[in-house]
Amino acid sequence: MKKIVVLTGAGISAESGLKTFRDADGLWEGHDVTRVASPIGFANDPELVLDFYNQRRRQLLTVKPNEAHTSLAELEKKYEVTIITQNVDDLHERGGSSNVLHLHGELLKVRSTQYPNLIYDWKKDLVLGDVCEKNTQLRPHIVWFGEDVPLLPKAIEITSRADILMIIGTSMQVYPAASLIHYTNNIPIYFIDPKPNISSSSFDKLTVVAETATIGVPQVIKQYLDG
Repeated sequence: MKKIVVLTGAGISAESGLKTFRDADGLWEGHDVTRVASPIGFANDPELVLDFYNQRRRQLLTVKPNEAHTSLAELEKKYEVTIITQNVDDLHERGGSSNVLHLHGELLKVRSTQYPNLIYDWKKDLVLGDVCEKNTQLRPHIVWFGEDVPLLPKAIEITSRADILMIIGTSMQVYPAASLIHYTNNIPIYFIDPKPNISSSSFDKLTVVAETATIGVPQVIKQYLDG
């Protein structure tokens, strides 16, 4: 079975109605990212940070996967598919994909502030006083700015073995995720984004599809399912 690796970003989830939360001025819900998405921000104002993620979690539970998510799941009928996502939502899983690597964490999980291996499924609001089994405060299971990306080595290994790479709904400006394209080995690459910031001459065998995810992803996948 050929291996297809799919790297996804906020664009694929936005079409399900999920806010990207980061505005054109770089603010998230009116806050500087360092206030709501960093260890320092959490230390300075944990209630603000928890409220920010509670809002995101509530919103996530109101939306559904779109055609791009479900089309990617269809690929598993003929290919070995791994999705490496920068998104913290569970729309890929709900769309039917069985092998999803969340580089930046998962919104529907929380973990202990002192024992990072204590991770719990979580769908309700998280507040101060919610503690793990060892009685330490829980925090969102999210990779914040300034923190290491623990699954990056695994993502690099997966990408380096890919036969085909699809990049969907991401500007490829956020590192280290953006570096993954450089670990491919002269394979077909599809870049699907309505405002692509990459030239088809940037890589050998690169195809740029200037469409939204719900249009571009089914178009690309059809040729692999019908072929």
